[in-house]
Amino acid sequence: MFVEKASGAKTERPQLQAALDYMRPGDTLVVWKLDRLARSLKQLIEVVGDLRAKDMGFRSVTEAIDTTTAAGELFFHIFGALAQFERSIIRERTNAGLKAALARGRKGGRRPTIKEDDIKAAEALLRDPEISVRKAAEKLGLSVSALYRHAPGLRGRVKDQG
Repeated sequence: MFVEKASGAKTERPQLQAALDYMRPGDTLVVWKLDRLARSLKQLIEVVGDLRAKDMGFRSVTEAIDTTTAAGELFFHIFGALAQFERSIIRERTNAGLKAALARGRKGGRRPTIKEDDIKAAEALLRDPEISVRKAAEKLGLSVSALYRHAPGLRGRVKDQG
């Protein structure tokens, strides 16, 4: 049994490669689900085609596909196309959601990098013992973790300068 921790979307998958290297003619590669083996129909057909060329079978437990039979091979191609269709629908919905969020003024991704001016402004704010690092970060529109990451020992530096 070979257990892959990497996503099916990754091209380098050491456990899958180890399983394929281990297999001999007459063996069958068994996976839990089609999308665990590959993320595109092209990739899926390529892997199963390589297995077939080496006289090896393929089984998917969830979809009950067994390519060692003619019916199983037909089901494999149908389910592969459906799996790719489902991923395409998910991608379209995700992109539509991101566009809708952007239209509402929400912006995704990481916050902008902290600039030297931000650190100086935080130091100036933190000279006041009543202002916490959290409050200073909020006033500057930064996260506390980002502030500490870019200015380690920030609270100590401010007290020493005071």
